[in-house]
Amino acid sequence: MCGRYRRTTAEEELARRYQIPIPPQRDLPISWNIAPSQDVLTVRYNPKTKQRSLDALRWGLIPYWAKDEKIAYKTINARVETVDTAPSYREAFKKRRCLIPADTFYEWKKVVGGKIPYAIGMKDDSPFVFAGPWEGWKDPATDEWLRTCTIITGEPNDLVAQIHTRMPVILPDEQHDAWLCDEAGKEILIPFPSDRMKAWPISPRVNKPENNDPEIIAPVGAGEAMTVPIDLPRLT
Repeated sequence: MCGRYRRTTAEEELARRYQIPIPPQRDLPISWNIAPSQDVLTVRYNPKTKQRSLDALRWGLIPYWAKDEKIAYKTINARVETVDTAPSYREAFKKRRCLIPADTFYEWKKVVGGKIPYAIGMKDDSPFVFAGPWEGWKDPATDEWLRTCTIITGEPNDLVAQIHTRMPVILPDEQHDAWLCDEAGKEILIPFPSDRMKAWPISPRVNKPENNDPEIIAPVGAGEAMTVPIDLPRLT
């Protein structure tokens, strides 16, 4: 699964990088430790204006047919194997897609005696995007609309496989248009090349979302950032 990540690239830079013609109306603060149920920055495409936009959506998809918000606790991730058939996601997968910018994501490696958190990102430290569907849900109690999203996860690449059994689907730049415009199916939702990524152990401070500062991604124990193959430390 993907349950935590970092987005510290400014919105202005993301707008330039991902071809957003109109700057966002309000800034969404950067975060070193983004958690489910929080508002997250997304890239969406408007087929009427034929333009992309940067929008804040809540992480945890609420299907349009849901009676309340509680389902969002179970829908922070959509499995690539069933994103097109599961009732919670299938309509959004067909018609409403987004890209979710990130700078690193976090996974926990099970070892003897506990878990070791790892930060995972690009070798060149550049931002990247997760693939996801989004949905609009009208609160029956207030008649207000809430827009939410989820992150698609799939099989890990060779690097992440040594840490966790799944990883978020990261889309390369050349696939962004096809995804946002609903022109591509699941064939592009494949593991991102491991030779372009790195991973390193970090402090268990990341376990608590309230710990939100640059020290979150400071390497612990191993020193240099690791690439495939990696020698995972063991707890005793």
